Amino acid sequence: MEAVLDRHIEITPDVRGGRPRVAGTRITVADVVMMHLRLGQSLEEIAGKYDLELADVYAAMAYYYDHRSEIDGSIEADEAFAEAFRRNNPSLLQAKLRALHSG
Repeated sequence: MEAVLDRHIEITPDVRGGRPRVAGTRITVADVVMMHLRLGQSLEEIAGKYDLELADVYAAMAYYYDHRSEIDGSIEADEAFAEAFRRNNPSLLQAKLRALHSG
């Protein structure tokens, strides 16, 4: 296990694919970034919602800004994977709803 940013962020190869995460949790730095920067949640909200120390979420953001291109690349790869999955596996529910509305 590699510890970074003191005791707040860790990287363990067999947990969450080796992505940097809040120590002792499965919440990745990218998870915190997405909640904060894309969903607009405050760091205090994130800490409270997931029972984290406020220092943990600030450390996650500090790690992000130190490794921004790496984390952004990881987020983009995850989004591309999800989009490809959606294209290749259409929702049966959505198809039924479309059929109901068009018929």
